[in-house]
Amino acid sequence: MKIVVAHNRYREAQPSGENTIVDAEIAQLTAAGVEVLPFIRSSDEIPTMPKTAKALLPVSPIYAPRAQQELGRLLTEHRPDVLHLHNPYPLLSPWVVRTAHRHGVPVVQTVHNYRQVCSSGLYFRDGMICQDCRGRALGVPAIVHRCYRGSRAQSALMATTLAVHRGTWKSVDRFVALTTAVADHLRDYGIPDGRIVVKPNAIPDPGRPAPLGEGFLFLGRLSPEKGLDLLLDAWRRHPDGALGPLRIAGDGELRPLVEAAAAERADVTFLGPLDRTGVRAALAASAVVLATSTWHDVLPTVIIEALAAGRPVLGTALGGIPYLVGGDTPREPAGTGPAAVASAVASAVPGDGAAALPAALPTGVVAGEAGWVVPPEPAALAAALPVARAGAAALAPAARSRYERTFHPDVVTKQLIDIYAGVVAAGAPAEH
Repeated sequence: MKIVVAHNRYREAQPSGENTIVDAEIAQLTAAGVEVLPFIRSSDEIPTMPKTAKALLPVSPIYAPRAQQELGRLLTEHRPDVLHLHNPYPLLSPWVVRTAHRHGVPVVQTVHNYRQVCSSGLYFRDGMICQDCRGRALGVPAIVHRCYRGSRAQSALMATTLAVHRGTWKSVDRFVALTTAVADHLRDYGIPDGRIVVKPNAIPDPGRPAPLGEGFLFLGRLSPEKGLDLLLDAWRRHPDGALGPLRIAGDGELRPLVEAAAAERADVTFLGPLDRTGVRAALAASAVVLATSTWHDVLPTVIIEALAAGRPVLGTALGGIPYLVGGDTPREPAGTGPAAVASAVASAVPGDGAAALPAALPTGVVAGEAGWVVPPEPAALAAALPVARAGAAALAPAARSRYERTFHPDVVTKQLIDIYAGVVAAGAPAEH
């Protein structure tokens, strides 16, 4: 099988889980015997482009002529079975779907965000979830609020691009929804069930988990939608040292907020940005990984990394997080029921915290197979922190098991190859 993987890489200065996932997926497919033809462009190319090319950048999200010419030559020469598209912006354009179909090549797209509808791709604006552009032919609210790169002009261009390519997206032969929440988003956009397959990302197996560490780890981009304000508010509702250490790793615009919290409390440590070795060490030192997003985070890679390392996750009940920690109908795992939690918290919380133990899980805290989810509210998260600390050891084996069954490359790569085979078996791209 011969597959073209098309992706516009995000700038290297902007940490991108999507770039990492695409690289890993190419390696996994190649290892499985699939011939992969990368069709990759990078936003890092933009500063070095000649003036003539830069002059065309404003229209490239709608139609990128150079990309279409180069893709056309690639398709003619290699005659691949499928084109697998990830991010098309800004140097590829969704027009690559039309170019592939013109050459008789079906298209699979992995949906990493909500950019079929939302100009920023996040469904998040001004610190709050926003879906004002849903159902609109043209995303005027995105223009008014400068949702794309803080520019009204660029937001107008992106909103126009989404309007122009509504039909393009609806012609994609198969959508890979990373979670059931993304599948719901696609159905709402008008994509029929028959062209949606739920398949998560995979990460390489790091090997046998290290013994459980202590405390909590937040690992990710330090930006508003990741819920750092929410996390620190909830953390401050407990006495300094009551929950063990909180380690925060990453970089971004909210770094000063984290540095101030680390200066204020002895139980908060800022690790800064970490390389892969540093990430592994931070996971090994911790017992629970936090995913406190306040937007509908699609598929935070850090959760899969946590599960692979045998670390349960405490997250907000938004986007793909509930799916990741235990499916769409979280259940009460063994060892985390009310009695088990109460007993464990009694021994884990210093001082006389046991006197205030609830007879059941606190309101809003839902236990899943490999962690817990709560509403994105400080009180709910604060109530869940001691529960997660107490239940970490009981859920650690389940976290690793969930990774092996659902997010291991051997499992996920087979699913992806089956998706390709299904599209090929369906014949030439149909007019949708």
